[in-house]
Amino acid sequence: MTILLNAENVSVHAGAEQLVEPVSITLQAGRPFTILGETGSGKSLLAQAIVGTLPDGLRASGQVTLDGHALDLARPGGHRALWGRVIGVLPQEPWLSLDPLMKARAQVAEGHALVRGLSWEDAGTAADRDLAELGLDGAGDRRPDQLSGGMAQRVAFAAARAAGARIVVADEPTKGLDVARRDDVIELLMREVREGGALLTITHDLALARRMGGDLAVVLKGKVVERGPADQVLTNPQHDYTRRLIAADPSSWPQGLRRPPQGAPVLSARDLSVTRGGKRLFEGLDIDLHPGEIVGIWGPSGCGKSTLGDILLGLAHPDRGTVTRCAGIAPVRFQKLYQDPPSAFPRHVRLGQALDDLVRLHGLNAARIPGLMERLRLSPILLSRRPTGVSGGELQRLALLRVLLLDPVFLFADEPTSRLDLITQAEVTELLSEAARETGMALLIVSHDPDLLDRTADRVISLGTARESDAGMPRGVPRVSGGERLRDRVASA
Repeated sequence: MTILLNAENVSVHAGAEQLVEPVSITLQAGRPFTILGETGSGKSLLAQAIVGTLPDGLRASGQVTLDGHALDLARPGGHRALWGRVIGVLPQEPWLSLDPLMKARAQVAEGHALVRGLSWEDAGTAADRDLAELGLDGAGDRRPDQLSGGMAQRVAFAAARAAGARIVVADEPTKGLDVARRDDVIELLMREVREGGALLTITHDLALARRMGGDLAVVLKGKVVERGPADQVLTNPQHDYTRRLIAADPSSWPQGLRRPPQGAPVLSARDLSVTRGGKRLFEGLDIDLHPGEIVGIWGPSGCGKSTLGDILLGLAHPDRGTVTRCAGIAPVRFQKLYQDPPSAFPRHVRLGQALDDLVRLHGLNAARIPGLMERLRLSPILLSRRPTGVSGGELQRLALLRVLLLDPVFLFADEPTSRLDLITQAEVTELLSEAARETGMALLIVSHDPDLLDRTADRVISLGTARESDAGMPRGVPRVSGGERLRDRVASA
């Protein structure tokens, strides 16, 4: 087979600290290569070193050859001429890669026009086709802030593919996507492979790694601990960490104890109806959320899950309906854990300073921070970095730490584990569940993972049409649909 990418002895350092031990990988045309590992393991840093996009303060060493172009990683700058033309990148955080002021269609079209050389008319037609293939008909005239997290991820994917590069690096390409959209993205990635391209996928998604096949490397603490054909590694793992990773899949979790609502609601909503972009998301929705209760929200990308949570928090307004929060409780104790943590942190403020500011502003107990850091498996060194200098999973856990410091009575957790590996996902979900049961915090959790909701939630609200939301729907939990009138049904489910 033709070798399109050859990386030799690639390592990453922060000063004298080695973050990624020397790794050599080869990408062959027509065969995918997947790097699987926990958040903060260094898998994204390895990909960034190969592509030439390491954050400031980090340096790479080693050699990489991209479709015949030899580069010394210790001398950055040689990659730029190859971006888009030879190697394309689907980044982990679409919010950081998309122009916040440019509409989706234009962001995809400019790759076709400026790199591939199409006329702007033909580039626009190609962009419309790309967006339609990803289920984004009608989204071309929206800015990134008007898209759901899953929709923004698909726009970023279309933009990354637009220039026609034969080598694609996809960093967590399916995070935040429902089952149907995840399968669509996998099919598009595999189409690139079938057409003779090379694909390097960075993921913590076990289902994605299985579907991609090809070759697989498992990374732990900056070191490749196991590698080989994907089916062989995942069927007969040799390393203890690989075995623990597979065992941590939500389908293997024990069934949680469901409990009926207790006490007066901390938050109630009546007759909520919302339309966005001419599409009715839900109508006549009634909700009561009780202390210590865990309620899941399920549905396809773009069906209004995040919108519902924002309405309950007063961050958005319904077309019709009312929201009532328990009297006498400070507004700051009604909190949100954002789907995309980069949008919730100031980009140029160090993370430790951001926590210090929170503690000072609200008179919090800073002594709780070290214990929560340890519980969330976060290194203290991360506090010296800016949000762009940590992985998406690490930033999400820091966002959770920040929220828990405020002792919320209601937490809207919008895809809180979409950036986490299976082991960390299990730990964070357990922490959220314990916080709900022990402190009386009402937890409203969004997830595309039916097994996670089936094992965790007391009940589930299903949004979207019956056809959309039934695919992969959690099996055992009480469910109601958000696509019909629901007066008094959600509260009694």
